[in-house]
Amino acid sequence: MKILMVFTSHDQLGDTGLKTGFWLEEGAAPYFVFREAGVQLTLASPKGGQPPIDPKSDDPQNQTPAQVRFKKDAEAQKAFANTVRLADVKAADFDTIFYPGGHGPMWDLAEDPVSIALLESFYNSGKPIALVCHSPGVLRHVKYKGEPLVKNKHVTGFTNGEEEFMKLSKVVPFLVEDELLRLGAIFEKRKNWDPFAITDGRLITGQNPASSTVTAKALLEFMAAEKIAA
Repeated sequence: MKILMVFTSHDQLGDTGLKTGFWLEEGAAPYFVFREAGVQLTLASPKGGQPPIDPKSDDPQNQTPAQVRFKKDAEAQKAFANTVRLADVKAADFDTIFYPGGHGPMWDLAEDPVSIALLESFYNSGKPIALVCHSPGVLRHVKYKGEPLVKNKHVTGFTNGEEEFMKLSKVVPFLVEDELLRLGAIFEKRKNWDPFAITDGRLITGQNPASSTVTAKALLEFMAAEKIAA
């Protein structure tokens, strides 16, 4: 099985002067879930190379086992430092695609024509797509049969309450929960910071950083079930 992981290249948190990027747990935890499953992994980002890590995600109080492991794992660090350019990948070369979150994707991937076309290509060719935390927001311009892909789909993502807790509701270009609802999605959520993922057909979404592992596992379960069905 071949999985493409797509990271942000955006490192500016609006006009706050602060840095952002991808949330380390959301990159590291799924990476290890996939690697342990023996999946062939390719990491990509709009600019290629090392995607920016949100410094806040690496604060002492935000450490997770996957992050601790990542810092001791030379293979993982090398993979993350050498992402390929998003424009150089094709959906035909992969079985599925996974988007880690963090605030970065809301600025670049949500508006990136390459990312939008890639997601549509995966979905149109019958392949599942999985996105966690802020990354379900990158579906805002993604269409399926002329309608928003998320329309009438059960989805989750970073909630308004979680964004308020981060005090970034006025900084982000849009609120993930509000945007998905505007597009006609059926938005579901659990308590702030609880792990939660939803599979609706070939669309798999996770709520927050704590949902990284369950979202990655849900994608692998979907792929395994498809294989059995085939």
